[in-house]
Amino acid sequence: MKLALIGFGQAGGKIVDKFLWYDQQTKSNIVRSAIVINTAKADLMGLSLVDPSQRILIGQERVKGHGVGADNELGAQIAEEGLDVMQNIIDKIPTHEIDAFLIVAALGGGTGSGGGPVLARHLKKLYTQEPVYGLGIIPSVDEGGIYTLNAARSFQAFVNETDNLLVFDNNAWRVGGESVEGGYEAINEEIVRRFGVLFGAGEIQDENQIAESVVDSSEIINTLAGGGVTTVGYAAESVPVVKRRSNILSRIPLIRRSKGFKDESSDTTNRITSLIRKAALGRLTLPCEIMGAERALIVVSGPPNYLNRKGIEKGRKWIEEQTGSMEVRGGDYPIQNEDKVGAAVMLSGVTNIPRIKELQRVAIEAKANMEEISAQSEAKLKELMEDGTDELDPLF
Repeated sequence: MKLALIGFGQAGGKIVDKFLWYDQQTKSNIVRSAIVINTAKADLMGLSLVDPSQRILIGQERVKGHGVGADNELGAQIAEEGLDVMQNIIDKIPTHEIDAFLIVAALGGGTGSGGGPVLARHLKKLYTQEPVYGLGIIPSVDEGGIYTLNAARSFQAFVNETDNLLVFDNNAWRVGGESVEGGYEAINEEIVRRFGVLFGAGEIQDENQIAESVVDSSEIINTLAGGGVTTVGYAAESVPVVKRRSNILSRIPLIRRSKGFKDESSDTTNRITSLIRKAALGRLTLPCEIMGAERALIVVSGPPNYLNRKGIEKGRKWIEEQTGSMEVRGGDYPIQNEDKVGAAVMLSGVTNIPRIKELQRVAIEAKANMEEISAQSEAKLKELMEDGTDELDPLF
């Protein structure tokens, strides 16, 4: 699937940078355009792979390049004011070469959580042929009340303004004892790995990597159709590497060779079905109950000789039973000289999400606490001013 990636805010920019790295490493050719937008100049300068001409600083007159300080209302205002500046760069995207826009933003900060939904609404008005998706990052519970409040607000706005919101919950992935920087780096790699496998399926650049059951961009778009919230599971298992041969056989796709070159055993089938189950029932990008998911997509990746249609079909039927959905698509993503077989499961239209309910509850409490503290501060300030006035001589 060919994407125009737009990172909004600090975390969004870093993830887009990591997507470019993933594209280079896997040669998956997912990213057709990469743009990063921020109110903080230092964050833009800290990127490695995003072209400098594609880094957009907005709100300079209001915040002087120093960011919005977790104020997502200010972030939204600055995004509205900067739409023309952003559009000047977005106009250069070769839309005839892309399948969708993907706006990446952390929902807890100020710039991305406020500006992401504003840009999504703008793009949906201008581009009617290409869907506009969001990839929203939910803050962990230890990041503080203001970030939780921002996330609760931004989550609803992002869902309303995008064609589908793919979600990654930091709280489910932070590891105790890690540094903050190290923790976020590992999380960003996990985000890119999971979504990279899904979006990379079908973008085969090597004639030896022809899939038995192709997952192309239309399969992904149809799975995300209807809007709502999407979560992704992933599981992998190491397998012996079968190096490509240098003789004439290397020019024949593995799936077209005799069975001697492809493992059709029950072990291969069982491995695939087991990985699909682990992916769906293990750590999802957004933990939720999978029963009731409206649509699903399975992508099994790995060495071509360790992939088969039977395992994918059995896994697809199992997902149908677990979700109650009849819209379950599936296919394989062959990667030559890979040492793992992996299964990615995309569950779209999920609704039973305890984390979001908790996020909204905590946000309501945080808002009430903030209002109470503000009221107390105003009362104390008024009391202080009144006490001081009694002891001072009048100015006039």
